[in-house]
Amino acid sequence: MNAVLDGVLADLAAESDQIEAWVTPVDAVDWTAVITPEGWTVTHQIAHLAWTDQASLTAIGGGEPFDALMSLAMNDPVGFVDAETERWAAELPPAEQLSRWQNGRAALAAALREVPAGEKLPWFGPPMSPTSMATARFMETWGHGHDVAEGLGQTYPQTDRCKHVCHIGVRARGNAFAMRGEQDPGDDIRVELVAPSGELWTWGGEDAGNRVEGRGYDFALLATRRRQRDDVDLRAIGPVADRFLDVVQAFAGMPGNDPKSLAERPSAS
Repeated sequence: MNAVLDGVLADLAAESDQIEAWVTPVDAVDWTAVITPEGWTVTHQIAHLAWTDQASLTAIGGGEPFDALMSLAMNDPVGFVDAETERWAAELPPAEQLSRWQNGRAALAAALREVPAGEKLPWFGPPMSPTSMATARFMETWGHGHDVAEGLGQTYPQTDRCKHVCHIGVRARGNAFAMRGEQDPGDDIRVELVAPSGELWTWGGEDAGNRVEGRGYDFALLATRRRQRDDVDLRAIGPVADRFLDVVQAFAGMPGNDPKSLAERPSAS
């Protein structure tokens, strides 16, 4: 038994259940409503989560199916994921979209628990442990869950589960710089974030000259590119920390377009 993995999967299930509650009953939700600046609808969000779960299952299985998936990604590294999301979104009506996502995430959780201890799983980036893959799925679910919530006028609950997103945001620093065409300066950054519960989360050396301080929930929003830097309660001390907050992202691939500022959003208050 892997207690750490089980904990991440339990948190992932809780986030998924929250999104599911917002989109059910299916007939009461407009699944065609556009909820992101890129034009994604509720259907796109659920289809994307389902597709990524399936891609994760394919990675766990390895072999020719995953090689084929990698080949598709290499042929279109920028548009591959969006194209697959479009394809999946067009395949099924809402009730079946929801069912496919439910079944897929349950299958993925079971498959991750069966991975032998110490085994790394292939992915589009560096190989990952089962716990890292589950944490990545949490980050994706948390980020896209915000899109669904905000698009449907729901209030996203602030819980300490966002620590998983913060952790990836801190650990993926090198990739964040690389996606902006920059070299990570390498200077140590002390990150001190206050959890929704009031707990203090820390990364990096206590004596680091560069520091990031503020709310953990806001750091997670920035790291998933769901908020602009001016709209979050975060402070940078030192030039490397300052630039880190400009580029931080917890996901692989290109950063995409920055979100609208809160002042530009119809629901801004």
